[in-house]
Amino acid sequence: MEPARRAQRALNVWLHGSGKVIQKVKIRPGRTQKPRVSVIIPAMNEEQNLPCILPLLPSIVDEVILVDGHSTDNTIQVARQLLPSIQIVTQAGRGKGEALRTGFAVSRGDIIIMLDADGSADPTEIPRFVSALMEGYDCVKGSRFKPGGGSFDITPLRRLGNAIFCHIVNLLFGTNISDLCYGYVAFWRSCLDQIQLDSEGFEVETQLYLRMLKAHLGIAEIPSIENLRIYGRSNLHTIRDGWRVLSTIVHEWRQGKTVHTEPLKTLPTQLHTKEKISV
Repeated sequence: MEPARRAQRALNVWLHGSGKVIQKVKIRPGRTQKPRVSVIIPAMNEEQNLPCILPLLPSIVDEVILVDGHSTDNTIQVARQLLPSIQIVTQAGRGKGEALRTGFAVSRGDIIIMLDADGSADPTEIPRFVSALMEGYDCVKGSRFKPGGGSFDITPLRRLGNAIFCHIVNLLFGTNISDLCYGYVAFWRSCLDQIQLDSEGFEVETQLYLRMLKAHLGIAEIPSIENLRIYGRSNLHTIRDGWRVLSTIVHEWRQGKTVHTEPLKTLPTQLHTKEKISV
């Protein structure tokens, strides 16, 4: 698509509104040009999984930052062997939220992509996320529950919990998100100027979405396939982390809710091809 046509198309995309248009998605300077893409990978004891992930990163990725959570195996050594250009940062504290904030702070890309190190998120889907951002959205979330998406990893209890949390969020905030507890997310770096993150654990994904929603940023969902963790055990604790997600939802609502009556955008799979990001 020619730059002028892409710009015109993105300007016609409407953000969430409550009976009226709050604002339009605006083309930021450089959106019609190839953005610099940074991938942030929080990792702790993932030496066996990294060989299944790092070689699959697409060529559009310019910067890869692995945030090590005090691994006791060879995660750092394996990462450097597989990708000599990778930037390794050791987080000061613990938790996924703290790891992501550490990665955000040192990244230099125009676009930031959150990617898990356990093999559950497919790196080859990255061009689809970038394509949607180039269409004019501020943030793009993967969804396992949109047509074309799916999961080989989610348990019945986690599926139920995710559905309940989505229902609560949609009721309290007037949106229609289909997958709240999925950490495959991409956004423009400039979004971080409008929100502040302080969650320490897995609930950071919920906090990020809700604070972007309340900041009236343009958010879209695209179908995504979640694969099985390849090796090792997940650091996610269903009950404990589920309670933290619920607490985050309640806290964000009490801090001030923003009601949106226009549906959250769902982008069809066929829109997100590599050709869409070529300039």
